[in-house]
Amino acid sequence: MSYPSIFNDVVGPVMRGPSSSHCAASLRIGRFCHDLMSGSISKIEIEFDPNGSLATTHKDQGSDMGLFGGFLGWEAYDERLLHSEMHLGAAGIQCDIHIRDIGAEHPNTYKINLKNPWESHEVIGISTGGGMIEITEIDGAAVSLAGDFFVTLIYTDHPEPLIKFIEDTCTFDELNLRQGKKSFIEVKSQQFLNPSILDKITNLAEGNEVKEIKPVLPIRARKDLQVPFITCEEMLAYNETENLSLWELAVRYESIRGGISEEEVLAKMEEIRVILKNAVETGLAGTSFEDRILGPQSVTFKSMMEEKKLVDGQVLNKIIMYVSAIMEVKSSMGVIVAAPTAGSCGAMPGAVLAVADTLGLSNEETVKALMVAGLIGIFIAAHSTFAAEVGGCQAECGSGSSMAAAAIVGLAGGNLNQSLSAASMALQSSLGMICDPIGNRVEAPCLNKNVMAASNALSCANMALAHYDHLIPLDEVIETMYIVGKSIPNTLRCTNLGGLSITKTAKEIEKRLGQQQFYKSC
Repeated sequence: MSYPSIFNDVVGPVMRGPSSSHCAASLRIGRFCHDLMSGSISKIEIEFDPNGSLATTHKDQGSDMGLFGGFLGWEAYDERLLHSEMHLGAAGIQCDIHIRDIGAEHPNTYKINLKNPWESHEVIGISTGGGMIEITEIDGAAVSLAGDFFVTLIYTDHPEPLIKFIEDTCTFDELNLRQGKKSFIEVKSQQFLNPSILDKITNLAEGNEVKEIKPVLPIRARKDLQVPFITCEEMLAYNETENLSLWELAVRYESIRGGISEEEVLAKMEEIRVILKNAVETGLAGTSFEDRILGPQSVTFKSMMEEKKLVDGQVLNKIIMYVSAIMEVKSSMGVIVAAPTAGSCGAMPGAVLAVADTLGLSNEETVKALMVAGLIGIFIAAHSTFAAEVGGCQAECGSGSSMAAAAIVGLAGGNLNQSLSAASMALQSSLGMICDPIGNRVEAPCLNKNVMAASNALSCANMALAHYDHLIPLDEVIETMYIVGKSIPNTLRCTNLGGLSITKTAKEIEKRLGQQQFYKSC
C-alpha cells in the first residue's frame, strides 16, 4: 500500500484558497501538466463530469484558480493565485472548460487536453483529499503518480533497447512501460537522470522524446518504503518494546516514512507552527476580501471577550476566536495550512494553539501536540479519507476534531491511551456530518462546523482525561467513518446540491456573489 506522510497528507500543504481538494490539488495537477509540456502551453481544454463535484464547484471553490496557477508553474502559496486567470491569458494560453460525461468514477476527476504548435498530451488526474492527487492516465496509458518522485517519461516506438540501457546504466526506484495512445517508459527516481544519460537516450533512436516531471510533495517516496506501523493496533504492539509517548511515535513514524532525521521532522513542524501562529495573528488583526460571505468576525469576538461581554468560556472562547481567525485568513486568500484540509483548517490548529497559549506552554510543547495530531491523521488518511466529496464533512471537520482531541490531551499531560480515547470519542461524535456550503463558498456553515469540531475536541479531551470509556477503538471508528461517508448522498458531499446549499437564502447569496464577480470582471 501507499503509506501517508504527516507533512504530505495530514498537516499540509501550505497554501492559499478556500479548499485544498480544489485549490491545492488542482494546482498540483496543473503543475504536472506544465512539466509534461516542458512549460510551453498554448491551448488547454478541461473536462468535468456532470455527476462529479467539480461540475458545480470548480469556479467558486477555486479549482480553476489552482489549475491556472499550476499551468504557469506556481506554488500553492503564490500571492498571484487570485489573479491566475488573468496571468494565464497574459501568457497567451487559451483555456476552455466543458461539463461532459467522461465516465469519471471519482467525484474529483480532471480530464485535461494540452496543446502547443508541435505537440499535444492528455492527462487525467483526481483530487483525493487534503490537497493530495493521483495522476491516473497520461495519453491513454494507465499510471499512478502522486507527485512524490522525480518522474522521467521517455516517449519511444522502440522501448526494449531503451529499457535495457536504463536498467544497465541508471539508478532508479521504479521503471514501467506504459502503453496507450502514445507509448512511453516511466522512470521514478530520487532525482532526474543524468543529462549525459538523457542525451544518449534521445540519440539511441529517432523520435525519442523525454519529459521530466518534478515532485510536488515535500516528503518523497522511495523504493521498498516501509513504516513501523499503520494502525493504532500495530502502533500499540510496536510500542510494547519501545515505550514511547505518542508525540515520539509520531516523530518516529515520519522519520522512517520520509527517510529524514527526527530533528528534521521536528524542524518541519516548527515551520508549520509559525505559519499557523501567523495566520491567527493575521486574522485577529482583521482581514478584508471582496468575494466572500463573512467578514472579520473574530475581531469583534476578541474585543467583546476582552471586555467580558461574553459568557465566560475561558479556553473555549479562545478556541472559538483562534478558529475563526484562521478561517477568515483562508477566506481572504491568506496563507494557511491544510490541516487536514483547507475547509477544516481552523479546527485542529485553532484548538491546539488556543489551549497551548491558555496553559502557557512552550513552542516545543505545541510542536509535540501538532505531531500527535499528525499521527492520528495518518491513521485516518491510510484507512479512510479527508475528502468531503467522498465522505462528507465528517472526513474534514470530523477528522480535525479527532486529531485535535488527541493533541489537547497531550498538552494537558495525559497519556497515550487517553489521547487515543479522546480521538475515538471525537470522531464518534462527528459521524454523518454532511458538507453543504452556503453560496458555493467554503465559509458557512464551514466556520460553525470548525468551531463545533474544536469544541468537541476540547470536550472529548477532558472526558478522556477523566477516564471516560470510549468503548470503540479508534481503528474501528475510522473504518466506520469511511463506510458512513459512502452512504451519504452525493448531494450532501460538497456538490452545492443539497442541505443548506439549496435553501432560498443560500441561493440568493450565491446569486449576489456571482453578480459581484461578474461586475468585477467587467
